[in-house]
This record gives sequence, structure tokens and C-alpha cells, in this order.
Amino acid sequence: MNILISGGSGFLGSAFSNGIMARYRAQNKALHITWLTRDSSQAHPNDIEMITYDELASSDKSFEVVLNLAGAGIADSRWSDERKEQLLASRIKPTESLLAFIKRSSVKPKLMVSGSAIGWYGVQGDKPLTESSDFETDFAHQLCGQWEQLALKATKYGVPVAIVRTGVVIHPEGGMLGKLLTPFKLGLGGQLGDGQQIMSWVSRDDWVGAVIFIIEQHLAGKGADNSVDTRKTIGATTHDNTLHTTNDTPAVVYNLTSPNPVTNHTFTKTLGTWLHRPTFFTLPEFLLKLMFGEMSTLLIDGQRVLPQALLDAGYEFQQPTLKQALEQQKS
Repeated sequence: MNILISGGSGFLGSAFSNGIMARYRAQNKALHITWLTRDSSQAHPNDIEMITYDELASSDKSFEVVLNLAGAGIADSRWSDERKEQLLASRIKPTESLLAFIKRSSVKPKLMVSGSAIGWYGVQGDKPLTESSDFETDFAHQLCGQWEQLALKATKYGVPVAIVRTGVVIHPEGGMLGKLLTPFKLGLGGQLGDGQQIMSWVSRDDWVGAVIFIIEQHLAGKGADNSVDTRKTIGATTHDNTLHTTNDTPAVVYNLTSPNPVTNHTFTKTLGTWLHRPTFFTLPEFLLKLMFGEMSTLLIDGQRVLPQALLDAGYEFQQPTLKQALEQQKS
């Protein structure tokens, strides 16, 4: 199988590459991974090919799967107007390049998996949210919504699309946990606000496992004529996770979250216990708003997002609880 990945060297892309390579080697299956990059001199594993966006524009290569992950971290800095534009452009421009490649390719990909986030649902408190839930409009929703709608244009060229809305990814190498390890190890960790906001999280191992599961489910589906029947594979769940498009090519969405979201208070205490450190401190809501401005909504306002489509499709979580996810890591 040939896979093209934008954002391949990132926190999720590199883990996915390692995970699927290990799986295919164990099964003695052929696999070739290409990372899409703006810098051809970027360090990368020897068994991964690099291609620049300029090279992609004239490439005649074909890929069975396109994994679209490129995008600046939404929580990396305060949301100024300039930063909001950067966040959007970092997602839109790579996606446009992939769509241009797909449009002119004589052999189309069999599937495009495109990133998004649970921010699509907006702030909805403790309300359980599945793939068929509606949204509340805020900046996070607008950002995710524009990214998703652009990715869905791949269906115009006959390429099925799976949107993956990712929660807080747990792994010490990066993401939220990577940023919290130092203060928590110093005994400076504590809950945010009243600590009752819901945190919808997923271990990085399960994020990788779920994306591989989605890809393999789709590629393994066969119709009566022994050809890939996308209508019977992608989105083949009892839960309605289909997305509306203007054509007949299927598109679906999956929430990439654990089935067991936790409050910020529980997360704080569980992390402190794992690190054998106290968690006495509390950052009050007013101080978080002062420090982070509009971006503080990511810390103060929770979301209870559930992976209903994954569960219905038969995915079995390796680390369904936060305690299990942390215990699999080295502190």
C-alpha cells in the first residue's frame, strides 16, 4: 500500500507512520509511506520518502490512501487575529494542494482521511456529543468547519473521505500532556477553574490504531463484483456518521476520543498520582482568561464527545481509561 501524508513528521503523523509500518512488517505486507513537506532537507526516517508541495504539483505518483494532517497547533499561542489567519491557512493551503493533486491524478486514491478536531462541536458543556450531533458556533467550530468542507471536495473526484475529529491526545512526547509534565513533576500541577469541565481525550496509541482501523476497514470492503464497494465499507456503522455532499461519493466522520471522558479535576488527580506528585494548585477561571484570552475556552469549557461510530464499527480501544493510557507511558 502507498500512503501520502501531509503533516507526517508531526506529533500524530510520525506516530501513525511508525505504527502502521510496524503492523505491516509483522504481517509481511508491502507498505510505502511518503511525507509531504515544504522542506526537502527535513530530517526523516530512512524508510520514508519525502516529496515537496512543488514536486507534488507535477508528480505522476499514485497513492491508495491520502492522510491529511497538516496544520498549526490550535493551542500553541494566543488567538490574535493574525494567529487565527495562520491557523486557517496552515490547514487550507495543504488541503488545496492535495485536492489539486487528486483532481489531475489518473489513478485516484481509494480513500482520503482528513484531520479535524472535536472543537467542531463548539462549547456544549456536559451534553453527550456523537457524530450526528449539531454544533455551536465559535472560532474552533469555524476553523474545523472550513477545513472539513474543503476536504470533502475530494468526493467530487470520486474519492471517499473520512473526517477524523480528534480530542486531546495523550502521550508524553507532545500535545497537552507533554506541556504539563514539567510543572506537574515540579509539584506545581493543579486543576483549571472549578475542574468540572469535561475533557474528551484519546491515547496516541488509540488514535493511531483507530486511523489504521478506519483505513483497513475501507480498503478491505468488497462488493458483489469483488471490487471495492465504498458504500458498504466507509461509514458501515449502525450509527449515522455520514456527511452530506453534493455527489454520490461517500463521506463519513469519526470522533477520535476515548469512550471514557473525564473532568479536569479527575485528569489532574490521575496525572498527579501517576507522577507521584501533589496537585494542590488551582488556576482560577479569571486568570486563565487573562492569560490566554479567547483561547482560554479550550481550558475552561469542556466537551463530552463520544466515539460512537468507532464503537459501532467494532474498534476495540487499547487504552480506554486515562489510568491505562498513562500507565503505558514512562513518567
